Amino acid sequence: MKLIKFGKPGQEKPGVIIDDKRYDVSHLIKDYDENFFSGDAIENLKSEINTQNLPEVSLDERLGAPLARPSKIICVGLNYKDHAAETNAPIPEEPILFFKATTAIVGPNDDLIIPKDSTKTDWEVELGIVIGKKASYVSEENALEHVAGYVLHNDYSERAFQLERNGQWVKGKSCDTFAPIGPFIATPDEIEDVHNLRLWLKVNGQILQDGNTSNLIFDVPFMISYISQFMTLLPGDVISTGTPAGVGLGQKPEPWYLKPGDVVELGIDGLGSSTQKVKAYGE
Repeated sequence: MKLIKFGKPGQEKPGVIIDDKRYDVSHLIKDYDENFFSGDAIENLKSEINTQNLPEVSLDERLGAPLARPSKIICVGLNYKDHAAETNAPIPEEPILFFKATTAIVGPNDDLIIPKDSTKTDWEVELGIVIGKKASYVSEENALEHVAGYVLHNDYSERAFQLERNGQWVKGKSCDTFAPIGPFIATPDEIEDVHNLRLWLKVNGQILQDGNTSNLIFDVPFMISYISQFMTLLPGDVISTGTPAGVGLGQKPEPWYLKPGDVVELGIDGLGSSTQKVKAYGE
């Protein structure tokens, strides 16, 4: 099943995609939030759905992020060997973890706003894991039992804030609009092999990132298990799993970054695509 939210910002309703058509399920469930993901709501929703009785949603309707604001977004840094190499970083011996503020979340096709005083706003296509069952000290063998689904995420980063302003990476990761999520959450049965998905990203039509989740340094079960040793993962939480090579910071012969008027497009096999138009702060 594919879960969506649609409508104006702050007024989104839950829906589903079935056979490429969008349907409103707001009369069946309240929201895709912690309560929804923590129980059997996905299976219950599947059994309750009858497309003949569901209002169809226009393809012209705006899509919001396909989940309520989660308790946290946990990101894994430098999780592709080629990305570590392009940034001249050593291959991590353990996952590098950092948080991204949940206030950065926007819809998949909402505008990217370059932050005030930013000079180095960068892009990162990433696979997101949506947690579906409370996870604490989970084993790798049982880790996938805690997955509600997978989602496309662009982990936008302001490199000067992240790398040149001291302190933790979170400063460069958490600006408003820096976490477009979606277009939909795909439940695990929709994805044949999460470790063989193509990820790609274009800026102004030029392919800059073209990778595959088969090249993850730390795979999905390991990441869930590892993170759960340090914090409890709640239903609806998002783990963003890292990005392949091709970010602005790694461009040759020298880095370059986004500017107003640019258009960023990205996608992952089985998880759809999204587009963000770049605007200046205050525009």
